[in-house]
Amino acid sequence: AERICSKKGSKVYGILSVLAQAFYDVEYLFTVDETVFDPPPKVKSGVMRMRRKENYSLPCSEKLLFTVVKTAFRQRRKTMRNSLKSLNLSDNLREDTIFDLRPEQLSVEQFIELTQKIEANAV
Repeated sequence: AERICSKKGSKVYGILSVLAQAFYDVEYLFTVDETVFDPPPKVKSGVMRMRRKENYSLPCSEKLLFTVVKTAFRQRRKTMRNSLKSLNLSDNLREDTIFDLRPEQLSVEQFIELTQKIEANAV
């Protein structure tokens, strides 16, 4: 639950966070202590609320967004320029300042914008 609801800049922010928040409004509600369960698990449980964004469609290719996010977080400590090398982006596109950031520094909206730029540049 914490991973899905985390925001950019967090250590647990990743693929799951970006892709879930692209389609849902997520909210972490509370933590449930392990003593509530029988037998008690070795971890605490988290409760979250996920509401599907109504009448929402991505302004970019869903498949390409998944590819960009997964490729970026595959090497999360590298800059976007280095982690997205396998996508064979044009030199012109790679000059964008967004490529100087690491994946965990980009918001969901920035990932969508980046995907739109990649889509437009591929045409």
